[in-house]
Amino acid sequence: MRLGVLDIGSNTVHLLLVDAHPGARPVAFASHKRPLSLVQYLDGDGNISDSGQHELVEFVLEAWEFAARHKAEDLLAFCTSAIREATNGAEVLARVKHETTVTLQELTGSEEASMTFFAVRRWYGWGAGPILDLDIGGGSFEMAYGTDELPEFATSVPLGASRLTRDWLHEDPPTAKSVKELRRYIRSTLKPVVRNFHELGRANLVAGTSKTFRSLARIAGAAPSGAGPYVKRELHAADLGLWAQRISAMTVADRLYLPGVSDARARQLLAGALVAEAALELFEFPKMEICPWALREGLILRRLDQLVFEEALDPAPHVGKRKKDKSKKKAKEDGKHQKHKETEEPAHPVKEFPVPVNDPAPAPIPAPAADGLAS
Repeated sequence: MRLGVLDIGSNTVHLLLVDAHPGARPVAFASHKRPLSLVQYLDGDGNISDSGQHELVEFVLEAWEFAARHKAEDLLAFCTSAIREATNGAEVLARVKHETTVTLQELTGSEEASMTFFAVRRWYGWGAGPILDLDIGGGSFEMAYGTDELPEFATSVPLGASRLTRDWLHEDPPTAKSVKELRRYIRSTLKPVVRNFHELGRANLVAGTSKTFRSLARIAGAAPSGAGPYVKRELHAADLGLWAQRISAMTVADRLYLPGVSDARARQLLAGALVAEAALELFEFPKMEICPWALREGLILRRLDQLVFEEALDPAPHVGKRKKDKSKKKAKEDGKHQKHKETEEPAHPVKEFPVPVNDPAPAPIPAPAADGLAS
């Protein structure tokens, strides 16, 4: 079936269409995205301005039309910290639903971390053992640890790259004083949170699951995205410290010459590097692996798991296929099998895509307990 995932993030708004069935990896079919930093549309009171809301509504309508045109059968729509932390977030969600009929599911920080961890676990499998996942977004920084499919501990802190750039790095290039003060703020915010993770045990694998980590790894020498998702990509703390120092001396225009850095990400690259550097230092890991799956894939995989229990689904096209046997005995057996098959109830018909709302609704994400502990 074809699934759509509409991701309203802090830096971009992105619709991803994938072809998938239970038991198989999701395969990207098409995508439609636009740089839209909702953080830049915040006024002094923390409200998303009318112009920002208009831009959001326009994109959601575009996404719905794109999904319908490409025959998506299901649409998952969600938003993260940009709307979650806006003072008028509830009003923005209501306006989007009224003008587009799309219901955006608002994820909490710990839910976001949990679903991203879920994708990482599926990618690396049980053999990876305990995993620590780190994800730097535009508005927040998510962390999750666990040995199962869902994390034992999942939390979020307001250390997103776009947020920190807006609040701390005003000059271009930034002053040494502002960089020093930001480093101090990042570490003071992370230290008490990291102590909670230390009590759970040490991970076998640290995974980075965001565009920020992918860009930093590419700058440090990792393979480009064109090499495919199965190439192992790592980001070493030593390289990260070196590049954080170099980037701090660059203007935004100079950063565009670095490999893998886009116009939309160049300005916030330094803040992301400082968060990544502090995280590896405080968690005491010399390196991390870059995981190609993240929040969107986690939500897709969870939706597929739900469908397995809700309705009978046809197996993958290759399941049970055999080459034709010309023997009479085989033909006779096939005839009996076909006669028996005709008496069975027909398979469920493929659903149309009349409105951009899940029908049935997706399973709720497990609510973390106090302090981010997964229930």
